[in-house]
Amino acid sequence: MSDPRYSIGIDLGTTHCALSYVDLAASDGEKTEQQVMPVTQLTAPGAIEDLDLLPSFLYLPHESELSAGDLALPWTGERTFAVGEMARSRGAGTPIRLVSSAKSWLCHPGVDRRAAILPSDAPPEVTRVSPLESSVRYLTHLREAWNHAHPDAPFDQQEITVTIPASFDPAARELTAEAANAAGYGPMTLLEEPQAALYSWIQKSTGGWRKQVKLGDIILVVDVGGGTTDLSLIAVIEREGNLELHRVAVGEHILLGGDNMDLALAHVVARKLAAQGTQADPWQLRALTYACRSAKETLLSDPSTDTVPLVVPSRGSKLIGGSIRTELTRAELTQIILEGFFPQVESSARPVVRTRAGLTQLGLPYAQDAGITRHLAAFLGRQVAALADLQGMLPDAQSALQANATFLHPTAVLFNGGVFKSPLLVERIMSTLNGWLTADGAAPARLLEGADLDLAVARGAAYYGYVKRGRGVRIRGGTARAYYVAIESAMPAVPGMEPPISALCVAPFGMEEGTDAPLPEQEFGLVVGEPVHFRFFGSSVRRLDQVGTMLDYWSPDELQELEEIQATLPADGRTVGEVVPVKLHARVTEAGTLELEAIPRGTDERWKVEFDVRGGAQG
Repeated sequence: MSDPRYSIGIDLGTTHCALSYVDLAASDGEKTEQQVMPVTQLTAPGAIEDLDLLPSFLYLPHESELSAGDLALPWTGERTFAVGEMARSRGAGTPIRLVSSAKSWLCHPGVDRRAAILPSDAPPEVTRVSPLESSVRYLTHLREAWNHAHPDAPFDQQEITVTIPASFDPAARELTAEAANAAGYGPMTLLEEPQAALYSWIQKSTGGWRKQVKLGDIILVVDVGGGTTDLSLIAVIEREGNLELHRVAVGEHILLGGDNMDLALAHVVARKLAAQGTQADPWQLRALTYACRSAKETLLSDPSTDTVPLVVPSRGSKLIGGSIRTELTRAELTQIILEGFFPQVESSARPVVRTRAGLTQLGLPYAQDAGITRHLAAFLGRQVAALADLQGMLPDAQSALQANATFLHPTAVLFNGGVFKSPLLVERIMSTLNGWLTADGAAPARLLEGADLDLAVARGAAYYGYVKRGRGVRIRGGTARAYYVAIESAMPAVPGMEPPISALCVAPFGMEEGTDAPLPEQEFGLVVGEPVHFRFFGSSVRRLDQVGTMLDYWSPDELQELEEIQATLPADGRTVGEVVPVKLHARVTEAGTLELEAIPRGTDERWKVEFDVRGGAQG
């Protein structure tokens, strides 16, 4: 492959995708030549436009619904589906044929993400697709749109970076990499979205970022997207006389974002309709949710608009007369989102967990508590000691941050996500956070101005590809968690008692891309010839454990159980069911995915230990 001309950044978002690129030949130092590529897409049957954002929606029309050529694109006349703006607008009226939130389904451990399950509530006559295939189609469209616009610079010959939530676990990262590979991306790198947002802020400053942040700063990145809330902490440290950015913590996976807000708005509007004598059925409520999403985006992006009309069509023969007509006002939007999702709470507040019913509908595992400020309080409280062993901080700043603190004290805040176009939401988080800091005897945090709320992630990803080539400023950090595999203790059978387990660290916190963890001395027995499963854990707070560290006890806040990992060792030359001594070996690939291998004693064989992404429901 020849040297790439461009560094391309892809924001594979829950509600929107975007593509930005840096011209590597025309960039130098912290001054970069960067653009956002308008994405060619269908906006209506047979109508094509170039838009900055590609809505992350997939529409699966009935075979007789459209005419020949209605789904044709400049680079193909053969399509049985639509992605982008047409999919979103068409699907608002026929939601049973609309796939949305595929990214959230892609990280859902309770389902088989390679199975055709979307749309999740579609009737049998609708052809379904998998979360993986949905993501492949969005990524493929972006690749094809690039090649159409840049025939002299083939996509697969450029430097490619695709973004993911910082909270994605190894299985979700692996699936994203698999989707990119299936979409024809070739070699590419995964980058956490909060880091991408900060990279974008740095790039836009053209070197001025050093005047806005200083040694000892702790930057809190609050990224509320369509499907997830991502929280990250990045420290400004000094290494070899230079300022350096070091990612010190990320939050847990919180399935809470714009999708939840749309649903909340739809239920409020439905109650308003019911008070007026109009009862929306489940199909109309889903269509109303999509209408509220569009109205929310209009109200957040256009301060001059106070009211957006909502029209939900009927499914009956009287399409016009049976339509529901109402509106969403700015006052309703503000009240619902501000008080419902950003309540003013104390720093000691924690997310409320309610007891679930025994049977639930198959759906996304949304966070049970919608209060983003409560999740923020829990994150900062859990990370209170995150700086204790960080080298390169100013000693007085480090001690000031740690002394008698009840939570880690950010000194600056960067926002990302379209919901923060509302100054009220920015002010609510800043005032709530600064109230906590004042009560803890700390100085208030300051807002980092100039964030690009819609396009920062794509722009930051493109800039990261440029930085990887040794130019610009790089955020260090490696893996956001330490990873452990459960080892069952050997003990006599005791009625009613499971054998105790220990947790073996196989990948330490902060393991950098492209590096291997040294092999621990321990050997473990692995059955050959049949699938075996391991319990797998992650920790965002145990920063000092090394490969081979064995934990006999841990608190619920220290380790969280993740998806199983599995392996099948071939029985070649051995008896099926034989127990073979193996060592475990971990590496973080250049793409940013975690790989585990089992290495039998006395051979050169290596067996990949894979993450079980079939979903717990499949057993």
